[in-house]
Amino acid sequence: MFATPLRQPTAASPNPKSSPGMDDHGKPYQYEITDHGYGKDAVKVLHVSRKGPVHTIQEFEVGTHLKLYSKKDYYQGNNSDIVATDSQKNTVYLLAKKHGIESPEKFALLLARHFINKYSHVEEAHVHVEAYPWQRVCQEETRTPSNGKCENGGQGNCDFSSIDDRSLHNHAFVFTPTAFHYCDVVVRRTDPKQTVITGIKGLRVLKTTQSSFVNFVNDEFRSLPDQYDRIFSTVVDCSWEYSDTENLDFLRAWQTVKNIIIRNFAGDPQVGVSSPSVQHTLYLSERQVLDVLPQVSVISMTMPNKHYFNFDTKPFQKIAPGDNNEVFIPVDKPHGTIYAQLARKNINSHL
Repeated sequence: MFATPLRQPTAASPNPKSSPGMDDHGKPYQYEITDHGYGKDAVKVLHVSRKGPVHTIQEFEVGTHLKLYSKKDYYQGNNSDIVATDSQKNTVYLLAKKHGIESPEKFALLLARHFINKYSHVEEAHVHVEAYPWQRVCQEETRTPSNGKCENGGQGNCDFSSIDDRSLHNHAFVFTPTAFHYCDVVVRRTDPKQTVITGIKGLRVLKTTQSSFVNFVNDEFRSLPDQYDRIFSTVVDCSWEYSDTENLDFLRAWQTVKNIIIRNFAGDPQVGVSSPSVQHTLYLSERQVLDVLPQVSVISMTMPNKHYFNFDTKPFQKIAPGDNNEVFIPVDKPHGTIYAQLARKNINSHL
């Protein structure tokens, strides 16, 4: 979280708010701080919206980092400009109480703008938010099976239902970590346009057919045969940057990206879709996101291979005669990693 690349110092005119060029011993600095900042990480907050009998919850883990104009806290041990990280933590709770919580992005924008507007000596505010995936309990999940039948007489275990119009509980929720929603918002005092990056992480998917990998480089280092039909499994990590957030429904946009990724991976429920390579599936997903969401300027995606190798039953023909296409060995290391970033032309991004 909040990882930044190492940067060499760049020639720039001195900032009038920056620290003087002498250390606390009255000597010129020999070195220059080229990046700095501080903040509070892993601030957990649960907000409950109680509008009548139907309650809505949002549980976040929040990080707030500030970059000050001055570096005197580093050079001289002068803390007079520091907004304590404990104060930053309190700000998370107080703004949640005062304004409520709708989405990770809107709450992150609220926090970042607050720090910039409240403290004139703050040059940059960076807020990271991860949402916990709570969903409402549905009616089918509250029914008790009896003799293999639900209370309504249907067969099955009365578990999660895929029926779109199922009745949802007013105030009970179930944790469903299919994928995690996160965002990073950066607001700079000198830049009128904020940076808003949203992401999906931990989206694990698998399909048992319609995936191949053939006609790749064949030389003296190759041992892998052509794979005409294989298990395809990956854990998708994806992030994208918005060029325009005016009147944007962040939650709907996040769900749209997730649905696009799953659709390009799985295809039609009855027919499926062919995947000639992980690269091609990744590209189709990114391209469709840019087609469908004009507010997205650039998208980046990583899809590591989660291998499932066929168990060799040839030495055990007396026990398990015939070919084996049912039993596989999950192998997570080593694994291939495929990634790409797709951007609209003439767009600068922070991904």
